[in-house]
Formats: sequence, C-alpha cells, structure tokens
Amino acid sequence: MERLDKILSGNGFGTRKEVKQLIRYGHVKVDGETVKNPDIKTDPVNSVITVNNKLLTYRKFIYLMMNKPQGYVSAAEDNLYPTVTDLVPEEFKCYSVFPAGRLDVDTEGFIILTNDGKFAHNITSPKKHIPKKYFVITKREITQNDKDMFESGMNLGDFTAMPAKIEEYENGCLTTIYEGKFHQIKRMFEKTGNKVEYLKRVKIGGLSLDAKLKLGEVRELTKGEIEQIWT
Repeated sequence: MERLDKILSGNGFGTRKEVKQLIRYGHVKVDGETVKNPDIKTDPVNSVITVNNKLLTYRKFIYLMMNKPQGYVSAAEDNLYPTVTDLVPEEFKCYSVFPAGRLDVDTEGFIILTNDGKFAHNITSPKKHIPKKYFVITKREITQNDKDMFESGMNLGDFTAMPAKIEEYENGCLTTIYEGKFHQIKRMFEKTGNKVEYLKRVKIGGLSLDAKLKLGEVRELTKGEIEQIWT
C-alpha cells in the first residue's frame, strides 16, 4: 500500500504538488470511486486507478535499453560531459533511472538504465559472472598470442581479469569479459601490445543490443528480454 499522490507522481502524472491538486479537484478515481484525499493508502498493483479517465499502468521498476553514443558518460550527473540520463525520453524521466554499469565516454553500445538497485548490482557484480560482449577494432590484427593471453586471465596490476574470449569478426573482433572494470578491455589489449581504436558493447548476458535501435535511442525492455539476460 502506498500514498496515492506518491503513486501518481512516480508514474508520470506530475510533481507531488500537481498530483495533489488533481486528486483534490476530483480528477482521480480508484476502483471507480472519485478520491479527493491525496494521503489515502492504495494498492497500486491490484487497484484500478484513473486520472481524467486515463488508466494508470503501475510499474515500480523500469528497465531501459539504450544504444549509447560516444561523448556521453555513464552517470546520472557529471560536471564535464552530458550523461546517458540526458538521453532518456520525457515519458521515462519520472522513474529517475540510472545506468546499470558503465561504458567509457568514447565507447558506444548497449547499456541498461533502471531504478532497480538490486537488479543493477546483479548486472555489475563480478560474482554473478554476467558476460558482456563487445565489438572491437584494434590497431593491429589479432594474434593467437592475444587470444591465449585473454583466455588465461590477465594481471592488470590493480586486479586480475577473469579469463576472457576473443572471436575474430569481420573488420574487427568480438571480445567477451565478465567484470567491466574501468577501461578494462583497452587495458587488456594494451597488455598484449595492441591498441583499441573503436569499442561497442553489443550484448549483456544472453541479450543482444536491438539492431534497430539507433545511437542515442532508448526503449523499454520486455519481461522476456529481462529474463533473457540471465540465460
């Protein structure tokens, strides 16, 4: 059970002050009955709530797929660069989403934004062993020695990366890692004497980036897609 004004403000019907006015002026109904007390406790899952005859579809948590462009940092706020949350469409702003994990400012691709802290922790925790796959273009061609170094695990000084995988791919390679530390893939290739020239994350767990999603675009994940991440 939650306060009615909190439910409405948290689902895009305005600020807390604005929804209080909507309620007091008789624009809100709960299970067919007009309610004028914004403090009333309501079950947002099992109650039918309408605002000016518009049905509320309640979601406590939301999960967004973004195709991140270069030039944006994976944070909610930053003093130097625009952030990935700046790209979130207005319809999702009310959920106060944040990035589940990070991509470097010059890295493109798949990033998930959510307001579910437990989900975000599970995505980023090395203990969960969620693979992240990247398309990489390097300065020189990939060698067998590169593959062997990645697959044996790699000491990067401040931490030892788990065994990773390199697959040759047209005009580059696909690299799978299991942590996602700061500059990790760039540092791993530097360790082999190579240099990353382009980097794009294309897959998290069992879910691939939607090929139809243009750079900077965002869409909501389906329940099936969320489940697919863990497969």
